[in-house]
Amino acid sequence: MDFANTPSFFRSGPKPGTRLLLCALASIALLVGDSRYGLMEQARDGMSLVLYPLQRAVNLPLGMVRHVSDYFTVQADLKSENDQLRTRQLEMSARLARLETLERELNELRSLNAIKASRNDAAQLAETLYTGRDPFSYKIIIDKGADAHLQPGQPVVDGHGLLGQITRVQPLTAEVSLIIDKNQMVPVMIARTGERAILYGYGGGVEIRYLPLHADVRENDMVVTSGIDGLYQEGTPVARVSKVERNAGAAFSRITTEPLAGVQQTRFVLVLQEKGQTPPRPAEPVVPVKKTKGKKPADSE
Repeated sequence: MDFANTPSFFRSGPKPGTRLLLCALASIALLVGDSRYGLMEQARDGMSLVLYPLQRAVNLPLGMVRHVSDYFTVQADLKSENDQLRTRQLEMSARLARLETLERELNELRSLNAIKASRNDAAQLAETLYTGRDPFSYKIIIDKGADAHLQPGQPVVDGHGLLGQITRVQPLTAEVSLIIDKNQMVPVMIARTGERAILYGYGGGVEIRYLPLHADVRENDMVVTSGIDGLYQEGTPVARVSKVERNAGAAFSRITTEPLAGVQQTRFVLVLQEKGQTPPRPAEPVVPVKKTKGKKPADSE
């Protein structure tokens, strides 16, 4: 028998219609078997494991593109949000600074109003406009002058203590020389002991001079006006003792003080009335000249 000339089954095979019918029957059988008895469950699991690396490889470029896009999107959103927060922080910082300034000014006004209410004289509230032009003198210009009946010599205070005195009056403004000016002197006393002294300004600060070594002065002692002149009322706070140096070789103690008033930072001030006129100093008694017998006083040339 010649097998070479015999047509093979796989070469010829069934007709296309038969193949279609067999495939349809096999598909139906697999569908019914899978739905009823779960015949293809294990096959699907195995195929999913086999095809998972291929699926990951196919989806990897798309996933990378998506991740890169999300990264840049998130970075742009974060930068925009960061810029907005920075801008808002600057605005809030400026607003907070304004609120702190307003709060400080409100506290100053409350202190000055309390001082004004406690006095019987016509104290006047004024605002600091600017400082003096001379950098070697410590002066400020206030917004009250001759129009408010101010006069040279009137003391000026803030909510903490003595600030200075008016030294020049103009029609709408007045010049105030601060107590730290080198030309200013204030009669003071130590509030704890009543020891009287003179407070001198030295251009940027104040100090007490010419107190003897045995004077009872300590650190943190309050220095107030003594009221022995015709300008300052007694008891106005002026400074606080910060350092006391006693050198045995010196004739006087060296006492450093710190002014209580905001001499270089206050905005609102209170102009007080001068102390009432004090009676003039009594004249020195005239010592009579004794006459000598037999001698005449020499003629004065």
